[in-house]
Amino acid sequence: MRKASLAFAALADPTRREIFERLAHAPSAVGELARELPVSRPAVSQHLRVLKDAGLVIHETRGTRNVYEIDPKGLGELRAWLDQFWAEALEAFKAEVEKPDPTAPATTPEISERDAKLGTSRSRTSPQQPRHPNKEKRK
Repeated sequence: MRKASLAFAALADPTRREIFERLAHAPSAVGELARELPVSRPAVSQHLRVLKDAGLVIHETRGTRNVYEIDPKGLGELRAWLDQFWAEALEAFKAEVEKPDPTAPATTPEISERDAKLGTSRSRTSPQQPRHPNKEKRK
């Protein structure tokens, strides 16, 4: 939970969210990000540090440039944390859907002597109708 709290706190800032979304499209160097955003290069570096401390981004040094990208591990941990709530919501939905409908007519099994011998039965939802409407029911 601590990692998730750090990640959400980091993403609460709109500038950091913008940086994160840009990195989701492609890895970028600090200078490239700073050129595209209305903040200074040192500010972008600070935002990236917060994202890195939250486990959301990683960087690789290439010559004199630090190239940042989304950390799949950190993002996976955040997703796993969120998924627990999705699983709970699905279970609650399933339980609700499987509840009996109180407005549905009750069904009662109709077991004939023949069915009892064969081990089968029929369900019915209305008063018994003759099997052959044109013939009288045999007693």
